[in-house]
Amino acid sequence: MSAIAAIDSVLATPPALNTLGPVAAAPQPAASFGDILSAGMQGVEGKLATADDMVRKFTLDPNVPIHQVTFALEQARLSVELAMQVRGRLLDGYRELMNMQL
Repeated sequence: MSAIAAIDSVLATPPALNTLGPVAAAPQPAASFGDILSAGMQGVEGKLATADDMVRKFTLDPNVPIHQVTFALEQARLSVELAMQVRGRLLDGYRELMNMQL
């Protein structure tokens, strides 16, 4: 069979419809911008709480590995740094909008 005939046979067969099972429900509406920011801040608060908990456990229990404490602290630091970067970008965007001429 030539390459062209093989391509034609592939193109001639219709694709299978709905091979994943029953039709899924309608997609959920996208989250609002405020919901996304709120979820992000809750994530940052969760990382901070985890790091605080790990430090507290480390001070009371000598069996807690230092690398886990360091990892939790670094995750919390990076989360806060990212939140500050996002805040700065949002403020810059707001200032830019306020300076626009109408």
